[in-house]
Amino acid sequence: MTAIKLPRMNCDTVSREIGDFVIDTVLGLGASGCVVGLSGGVDSSTTAALINRAFAGYNTQKDKKLELVGYILPTRINKKADVQDAETLVKALAIRYEIHSIEKLVDAFKISNPEAFEANYHRGNLISRVRANVLSTKAATEHKILAGTGNRDEDFGIGYYTLFGDGAVHLSPIAGLSKRLVREMALFLGVDETIVNRVPSAGLEPGQSDFKDLGYDYDVVELVTEGLEQGFTSKQLATHDPVASLVEKQIAHYQTSYGEPQLDSVEKVIADIHRRHLTAMGKVKIVHPPTPQITLTYD
Repeated sequence: MTAIKLPRMNCDTVSREIGDFVIDTVLGLGASGCVVGLSGGVDSSTTAALINRAFAGYNTQKDKKLELVGYILPTRINKKADVQDAETLVKALAIRYEIHSIEKLVDAFKISNPEAFEANYHRGNLISRVRANVLSTKAATEHKILAGTGNRDEDFGIGYYTLFGDGAVHLSPIAGLSKRLVREMALFLGVDETIVNRVPSAGLEPGQSDFKDLGYDYDVVELVTEGLEQGFTSKQLATHDPVASLVEKQIAHYQTSYGEPQLDSVEKVIADIHRRHLTAMGKVKIVHPPTPQITLTYD
C-alpha cells in the first residue's frame, strides 16, 4: 500500500514566512502590534516566539516599532506550573505581559447562564469565550490585533477548539503546522524543552488532557487526516500498517492510563477522527481567520 506522506519544513524559512505574514497583517490593519494569550503550552509559546522574532527584526529597521504583549489568564482549573511556564517564557522573550485571574469573570455568568455550570464541558467552553473577550478587548484598547495559537491538527484536523472562544482571533500564525511541526519549530526558536514536551491540555476542565479527552494523540490525528487528504478511505487507513500499529499502541496506552479505552478499535479511532475532521471543515466555514502561506515539502 502507498505510504502516507507527512510534511517536512525548513524552520528558518517557515519562521520567516510566518513572521512576514504577521507583520503584513498588522501593518495592513494599521495596528501597533499583537496580543497573544499564553497558557504555558507549546502552541502559544511558539506563536509568541515567532511573532517576537519577526517584530525584533522589523524594529531594527523602522522608526515605528511593533509590540507583542502577552496575557496570562488563568482560572482555578489551571495548575500553578502553567502560569510559571508562561511567565518564564515572556521573561525569556523580554516582552510586556500581564497576569489576571478570570475566575470571577467566569463566575459572573452564574447569574445569566447557570446551566453552563452543570457540566465541565460547557463551563470549559465558557472559560474559553471569556478569555477570548478579555484578549480581544485588550487588543482593541491597545490598537493591536489578537494572534491565535491553534495548530493545524486542532484547527483543520479535528476542530478541537471553541468556535467563539480560542477560535475568535484576527489571524492564525501556526495554523499550517501540525503539532509535530510546532514542536520542531519551538526547539528551533529555543523554547524551553519543559514546555515543548508538556502533555497537551486545553486547561478548561479539571484533570483534562487532550489525549484523555480524545483517546488518541496528535500524531494519530496528523497521520489519519493526511491520509484522508491524500485519497485514502477510512477502510484503507484501518489496514494501513503505520496507522494501525500507532493506533493500537495508543489504545493500549489509554487503557493502561485510564482503565479502559475510550475507543477500543482502530476502526473506531479512524471513524472518530473522520467525523471530527468533517466538523472541523464546517467550523472553518463559520470562522476562518487568515493563515500564512508556508513552504512544506512532501518528499
